[in-house]
Amino acid sequence: MATERTFSILKPDATKRNLTGAVNAVIEEAGLRIVGQRRIQMSRAQAETFYEVHKERPFFGELVAFMTSGPVVVQVLEGENAVARYREVMGATNPAQAAEGTIRKKFAQSVGENTVHGSDSAENARIEIAQFFQDGDIAG
Repeated sequence: MATERTFSILKPDATKRNLTGAVNAVIEEAGLRIVGQRRIQMSRAQAETFYEVHKERPFFGELVAFMTSGPVVVQVLEGENAVARYREVMGATNPAQAAEGTIRKKFAQSVGENTVHGSDSAENARIEIAQFFQDGDIAG
């Protein structure tokens, strides 16, 4: 098994409810290390670029508005098969369908306010990390 990195965002619904520490505890208990973390206010341009893949979808505008509605915590996670592991730890997008113990089952309020984002592939993780972090921002 290979050590890899993945990207995570703790969304505005999580930061508004002061859940950063609680979510980080779940991440770390799952065996992932947080090697980069910053609290930012995502700009409209950043959100539109980040979610560009959804540009033609009807929820795009609402998603951009939500992601810019308050601070987010962007993270670089590292561990064995980090992308797949973090997706497992996040749980299903719909918290009603998420497995017990997952971040979304524990903390998400709805499909839209589902607490976290995680990369869906190693390639996308590299792209997403590069949007928010420089190499010097990430611990070795």
